[in-house]
Amino acid sequence: MYLLCLFTALLGIVQALSNCSYQAVQEYLGLDKDNIKMTSLRPVFNWKTPTFVSADLYISSITEVNEKAQTFSPLVFLEMGWVNEFTKWNPADFCGITVMSVPKEMLWIPDVIVMENIRTEFSTQEALFLKVQSTGIVAFAQAYIMTTACKMDLYRFPFDTQSCTFTLQSTLHNIEEFRIDAYSNASMLTLSSKEIFQNQGEWDLVCINMSKTHLQSNGRQWDQLTYTITIKRRPLLYVVIFLLPILYFLVLDLASFFIADDGGEKISFKVTLLLAISVLLLILHDMLPSTSHRLPLIGVYCSVIFTFTAVSLLETILVTFLKTRVTQATAKPPGETMTVPALQNTGERAPQSCSDMSTGSNGESCSITVLQQIITELQKAHQHLSTTETFKQRKTSRWTKIAQVTDKTFFVIYVNGVMLFLQQIWQAWFS
Repeated sequence: MYLLCLFTALLGIVQALSNCSYQAVQEYLGLDKDNIKMTSLRPVFNWKTPTFVSADLYISSITEVNEKAQTFSPLVFLEMGWVNEFTKWNPADFCGITVMSVPKEMLWIPDVIVMENIRTEFSTQEALFLKVQSTGIVAFAQAYIMTTACKMDLYRFPFDTQSCTFTLQSTLHNIEEFRIDAYSNASMLTLSSKEIFQNQGEWDLVCINMSKTHLQSNGRQWDQLTYTITIKRRPLLYVVIFLLPILYFLVLDLASFFIADDGGEKISFKVTLLLAISVLLLILHDMLPSTSHRLPLIGVYCSVIFTFTAVSLLETILVTFLKTRVTQATAKPPGETMTVPALQNTGERAPQSCSDMSTGSNGESCSITVLQQIITELQKAHQHLSTTETFKQRKTSRWTKIAQVTDKTFFVIYVNGVMLFLQQIWQAWFS
C-alpha cells in the first residue's frame, strides 16, 4: 500500500511537470493533429457571433512612386489581432503559460486584403508563426512590399503632396460575420512609422490617417478600414536641375536686349536658348503622365517661358528688319552720277558768244558774265544736293526712331510680363 501511494504521488508529479510544456497546451487545444475546425472554420461557437479584428498598418520605407503609372510601392507592416474561441486555456493548469507561438498553418487567419493592391511580394522576413494568448487572442504580423494604385495630383509638381489609400477588407465575410477596426490611433501610427522609417529618398512620410467605412453591394455590407498615407516630395533636386536652368535661360534672354543688333549674333543667341528650353520640355514630358486632367504648373512654367523667348526672337527679327531699311535708305544706288545740264549748256554757249568780241573791256565783261552764270549753276546744284541729302536724313531718322521705340517699348512690356508671370506662378505653387 505504501508503494502504491508513492507511485501515485510520483505519477502526479510527473504529470504536473509534463503540463509545463508548450506541447501540453497544443495537445489540450488539439493543435497537434490535422483539425479542420482550427484551420478552416471561423473560430466562433455560435455562427451568429461576428469575429472582431483589430489592425494596425505601419510604413517602413517607400521603394517607388511611379507618376506615369500612378502606382505607389511601400514596405508596410500589417499587424492584426482577433479572438479565437477555440484556443482558450487556464494558465494555472499549465504552469502559468499565457502566451505561445504556433505555425500559422495550424489556425484560422482572416482573409484580409488591400483593395488597391495590384501586386504583392512577401519580404524576406516572412512571418511563419502566430502568437496565441490564453484568453484566445491571436496576433499576426507580416511585412509586405506592395504596389498599389494611387490617384496622384501632379498640379504642383515638384512641390506636391500625395495621398494614397490602403483599404483593408474581408473578401469572404460580410459585416454580419466580420468586423475590422483600428487598434492604434492616427498619431501613434504616424509616430511609430516615422521611427522605423528607413530610406531618405525623394519622398518623406507626413502622416497616416484612418477611417471606418462600409461597402454596399447586392444588399450586403462589408466592413472596411481605410488608411490614408500622406507623403511629400523633396523638391530640391528638381529645383536645381530643372527649374533654375529654365529661369537662367529667361534671365539670359533679358540680358540679350543689350547685345548690338548689327549682324546675326543676337538672333543666333536667342535661337540657342529656344533649343535648350525645348530639350528640357522633352525631359519633362518623360517625367509627367499624359493623362492628367489639368496641366501641371511646371508645364505652364516651361511653356510660358518658351513663349516669352519665342516672342523675343520675333521682336529681334522685326528690329533687325527695320534697321536694314535704314541701311537701304542711306545707300547710293549703283550707277548714280551727278550731272548739271544747265552748266554744260552754258559752257558750250560761252565760247560762241564771246569768240567774236574783241579784246579789251568787252572781253573782260564777257568773262565776268560767264563766271556769274557758272556760280549761279553751282548754287543750284548745291541746293539740289542739300535737298536730297535732307530727305534721305529724314527718311533714315524715321526708320531709326521706329526701331528704337519698338525695341524700348517691347523691353518694358517684356520685363513687366516676366515679373508678373513669376509672381503668379509662385503664388500658385506655394499658396
